[in-house]
This record gives sequence, structure tokens and C-alpha cells, in this order.
Amino acid sequence: MKVGELVHELRVDRGYDPGEIISTWTEKDLLDGKVVDAWVIIFRTRGCYWAHASGCSMCGYVNDTAVEVGDADLAHQLTSVLPRHQGQPMVKVYTSGNFFDDHELSPDSRRSILRDLGDRCDKVVVETLSHMVRREQLEDAMGHVERLEVAFGLESTNERVLRYAVNKMWGLREHARAAAMVRDVGGTVKTYLLVKPPFLTEREAIEDAVRSGHEADPHSDTISFNPVNVQRDTLVDHLFKRRQYRPPWLWSVVEVLERTRDLKAHVKSHPTAGGLRRGAHNCGTCDRRVIDAATSGPSSPGKAFIHLEGSAPGF
Repeated sequence: MKVGELVHELRVDRGYDPGEIISTWTEKDLLDGKVVDAWVIIFRTRGCYWAHASGCSMCGYVNDTAVEVGDADLAHQLTSVLPRHQGQPMVKVYTSGNFFDDHELSPDSRRSILRDLGDRCDKVVVETLSHMVRREQLEDAMGHVERLEVAFGLESTNERVLRYAVNKMWGLREHARAAAMVRDVGGTVKTYLLVKPPFLTEREAIEDAVRSGHEADPHSDTISFNPVNVQRDTLVDHLFKRRQYRPPWLWSVVEVLERTRDLKAHVKSHPTAGGLRRGAHNCGTCDRRVIDAATSGPSSPGKAFIHLEGSAPGF
């Protein structure tokens, strides 16, 4: 059985109210070199088209999506969440999928979200797969926000890792093309890279992340190293329950950050479920000290920022 077939077979689709957001919270992030409060909103949509077609080995966010979500549903979600803004200068907009997929978010819904959140926050961050974004969408988005950052899940620059460990078909070439478009219209680029996708040893995972960071650096303003966490009903979960996968050691994350100090992009890491069995962890006695040591200051070229997160939807 191919990786993509197994990922799809393990999925458990769930029915949710399409008019309710998935979640919202505030976390720390960087804005202009300073640690600030960032408002996170996860809108409920039909989810990532790739997750429905096949899916990534580590991603369980499709479990929190609804079967169909229309413009009226998204308008209700937006109206319900806006009063919760408490002055955070940055907002991260997640949809468990692709912000620039017109089948997931119509152009009208996308404009409403950008306009209303852009009026309240200095910077808006959205996510999408690199091959889903078009220049005209970006130009339209920039007309509704002061500052836009587009985050791409590159995961790795190694095509074998992407295809056989992550089950993703789009690599550095597509990422570079999309990043150039974002920068051309005045936006910035965040690149997500994985630390320890399945089927890699600890050492292989470190080397892959470090190499990917250097190769993605010219096409990134921020690079976020994401240690894999075990989300339910995923291939990683399937392996984890059989003791065939262990999330990375926090020491591995520290080594990756140390060896990417020379990157021009800002480097950060947000270990979801850090210190827990299903997230990046050490032996249990030093986990908090590792996190605290890494959060000694804001990120700049040559210095990394790491922030410990708790459980997220899909976990």
C-alpha cells in the first residue's frame, strides 16, 4: 500500500457546525523584532483539498473541518469572533487548508476576512500550499491589509522526504515561485519546515531540517521549524501507537536552531505539545529548562526564537 493510500484510509471524517469557528487563542510571536501578542483564529472550512484527496502523513487538521461551508457560514464565524479581539497587533488566520483555494474560501469570504481583520491588526498571516496561490489573489489581498505574510508548508527541500515521508508533491521549485510572487506584491514569506517526519532517524531528521533551512533561506523572510507532533487519525499516529515513531527530542530542535543561526531569515520554532509524549520532548526533567533557555530573547539573524505551545486542534 502506498503512503498516500494509507494516510487516506486512516482518516476519520467528522461532522461539525459549519457556522462555528474551530478555535481562537493568543500566543507570543515576533513583530518587527519584538515579542508581541498574536491572535490566532482557526476558521472552519471544508478543509485542505489535498487532505481529502490523499493527505500529509502528519496532518490531522482535516478531522476538525465540516463537510460543506458556505459564505453565510463563514460570515457568521467572522462576526462571532471579531468581538474577541483584544488589541493584538498580529493575527494568524488558519483554515485547516488553503486560504487562497477558491473552493475552500470564496473570493468574497476571503476579502471580508482580510478587510475586517486588517482594520484591527497591523499584520495578517495566512497559510496556503505554494501551488494554490495566484498573483491576482495576492494583489487583491494587499488592498485590504496593511501588512500580509503568507505561510507555506514546504516541510523539506528533499524530494524523497517529501514524497515518501510527508506524502507531498510540491517542493522547493514551487515554493520559490510562490515566494517571489508574494514579495513582488509587497508581502513577506514564512516557510514551515518539519523536524522529524516519519521514517527518518533522529540524525537524518536533524540533517534534513538543517539542509532544508539553508536551501529555503533565499526564499523566506521567516523560517519556522515545526517538530512533528502526533495528531489523531494520521499515519504518524498509526506508527506511534505501534511504537514505530517517536517525536523528536527537544535537543534535536535545539541543534537545528543552533546550526541555522547563519540564516538571513528570522528563525523560530513553535513545538506544539512540547514536553508531552505526543510532542517534541526529552526525558521529562529538562524539557522546561530547554524551552526557557531558548526563549531568552527575540529572533534576529543569528538568533532563534522558540515558543512552547499546548495542544492544538487535530491533536
